[in-house]
Amino acid sequence: MSAAAPSPAIQHHLDEPITLHMRPNISCINIRQTVGEALAAIRSNPPAGRVIYFYVVDDDNRLHGVVPTRRLLLSPLEQKVADIMVREVIAISREATVLEACEFFTLHRLLAFPVVDQERRIVGIVDVDLYTTERNDLDRSERNDILFQLVGVHLAEARQSSPLIAFRSRFPWLLCNVAGGILAAFLAGIFEAELQTAVALALFIPVVLALAESVSIQSVSLALRILRGPPPTWGTILAKLRAEAMIGLLLGGACALLVALVALVWLRQGNVALCILGGIGGGVSAAAIIGVALPNLLHRLRLDPHLAAGPIVLTAADMLTLLIYFNLARVLLA
Repeated sequence: MSAAAPSPAIQHHLDEPITLHMRPNISCINIRQTVGEALAAIRSNPPAGRVIYFYVVDDDNRLHGVVPTRRLLLSPLEQKVADIMVREVIAISREATVLEACEFFTLHRLLAFPVVDQERRIVGIVDVDLYTTERNDLDRSERNDILFQLVGVHLAEARQSSPLIAFRSRFPWLLCNVAGGILAAFLAGIFEAELQTAVALALFIPVVLALAESVSIQSVSLALRILRGPPPTWGTILAKLRAEAMIGLLLGGACALLVALVALVWLRQGNVALCILGGIGGGVSAAAIIGVALPNLLHRLRLDPHLAAGPIVLTAADMLTLLIYFNLARVLLA
């Protein structure tokens, strides 16, 4: 049974800017203060409403960190606020919608988020009450929307009554998969001699490709969620690429070792096991990097990363993985 779509009224509400629903009375403390000075300032001007976190700002109201209430109350009075704050603050852009804000609660599991402008100046706060109000309708709509986006189709376009409009929006991205399948067939023809030398290589092609594709889609999903927040800089993109490369290396190494051991015990062919080890390890690592790099590249080129990222990433991951796998076979089985 398919999930029910949200009503037009609910969908319109989810598309509203978060600035209409944030609280402007923010619990802030200055980065130059000590804990004692911060507590004294809070007592002289008590924040309104529920306080979950205290956000640390400079004199220009730019966000630098966050201090949970418990940590502020239990720290020594003479200690600097800058020494006890958490510097990595997850913030919501003031251009975000209610739907995007709710996704932050789903992804990060925090009780509140600051809302910032492009200069990281804090303009408001949204807490978990927003998420609990919207959750039931959001869960049914968001999962389908993300799923459709990853295969190159917006949910709104998929609901078009005209089959011709749906065909025009979906067919171009299916061509990526068509091209990928044809290229895979050509590669198999180029490396036919290696496949004939070790027929067992062909047995493991599905698992080699499946692992690379799974990791690439996971990376795409993470990249798309990050792009819903404040616009990433080149520095944050490079940092994420380095982190994802390490994650891909660890995932690829673990999966490759497991499958290669199975192949070695089953087939007792050391060279084939090495091909599988290198093919999965290299393919998964490359797929993780591609999965993060391509959505960010499309975003930088002012193209819609949701529409094209999934099909392009899958095709690129397949081609790179096969090239690594087959070239290892050519070297090791020569």
